[in-house]
Amino acid sequence: MIERYSRVEMSSKWTMQAKYQAWLDVEKAVVKAWNRLGLIPDEDAQKIIDNAGFNIERIDEIEAVTRHDLIAFTTSVSETLGEESRWFHYGMTSSDTVDTAVALQMKSSLELIIEDVKMIMETIKKRAYEHKMTLMVGRSHGIHGEPITFGLVLAVWYDEMARHLENLEQTLEVISVGQVSGAMGNFAHAPLELEEYTCEELGLKPAPASNQVIQRDRYARLATALALMASSIEKFAVQVRHWQRTEVYECEEYFAKGQKGSSAMPHKRNPILTENITGLARMIRAYAIPAMENVALWHERDISHSSTERFWLPDSFITSDFMLHRMNNVIANLTVYPQNMMKNLNLTGGLVFSQRVLLELPLKGVSREDAYRIVQRNAMKVWEEIQQGKPTTNEKGESLYLNHLLADDELRASLSEEAIRECFNFDYYTKNVDKIFARVFTKK
Repeated sequence: MIERYSRVEMSSKWTMQAKYQAWLDVEKAVVKAWNRLGLIPDEDAQKIIDNAGFNIERIDEIEAVTRHDLIAFTTSVSETLGEESRWFHYGMTSSDTVDTAVALQMKSSLELIIEDVKMIMETIKKRAYEHKMTLMVGRSHGIHGEPITFGLVLAVWYDEMARHLENLEQTLEVISVGQVSGAMGNFAHAPLELEEYTCEELGLKPAPASNQVIQRDRYARLATALALMASSIEKFAVQVRHWQRTEVYECEEYFAKGQKGSSAMPHKRNPILTENITGLARMIRAYAIPAMENVALWHERDISHSSTERFWLPDSFITSDFMLHRMNNVIANLTVYPQNMMKNLNLTGGLVFSQRVLLELPLKGVSREDAYRIVQRNAMKVWEEIQQGKPTTNEKGESLYLNHLLADDELRASLSEEAIRECFNFDYYTKNVDKIFARVFTKK
């Protein structure tokens, strides 16, 4: 299947062109705000709005001399204006422009991530309903536990992504703030209304208080939200990788016609997409560390955060976007093998029904300690016979464990043959699936 994702759309938000355009958008919004407050004449404001522009090559030339990117930018823009350039960047400090512009970039980028999460949730939901009653074995510690359904596994995924969606939507509110508060955040050179009008124009909220920067706990909230989400996506990927193991082979990534798995072994069908996702998740989590360390800037600001943000902000968004689309493709096209799921479910000769038998005995007056002893005693016999290579079913298709239980006199003193056989009914384990689905997939 062809993999489709919006990587180009996301990466375009973090180019040099996009950065300077966001700076210009902020500066123009400030000009409009000053005009609204009566400082900048209408004619001058309109000239700036209509004519202000920048040239990246020219900015680079100027910065080579000034060693200051914002001054290089404002100088380049001023060269596209006339006398009205005196109002450009009036009463502002560099971070008023930069941090407010980054807020615009983060906001639009996170909106894309939120759409990605909604997309993958819909895909999970579709596959969950498709396999709502597809039986498989549940595992804990990597060991067979009890019967579940593949749909229930996917319901857990959906519920987990719903929490990430809520977290990301709350994070969107946290990061969507701007500032035009001046060099030390004291509004000495501009009224609070300038910031309020500017943010209104840009679709942001004004930071209630700032110093020279927007506080980096907001950025850290973003980084950790993306890291948490990436961890869940990796969790899903690791499960797919397990299911695709030859010894398990319950699901596998779609293997396209003409695809090759190994340069040396032509038979290989490897889980390359989910392995890739596992690696990407590690990178996204890694970016949470510098983001959290950036919270502790010196006094009203320093620029120790700046160099790291040039890496982690674009990379976190672009990688998260790519990873979400790749995982969506994996889930949408995942090849599921119900027959192998059932084969594995029966692999331990009926041991997956042990708890059902255990719970029936106390209802007949048997102590839990005695019940556990009886049930485990017969289970250990099955393990030993499996290790010896004995078939897990007899000629009638009955499981080893059922045979041992039926032959146990102590057990039969409390449970009839019919009651014991009923303990091996798969329907018992799926009776609440519909109710679970209703809880997970019904919108609150």
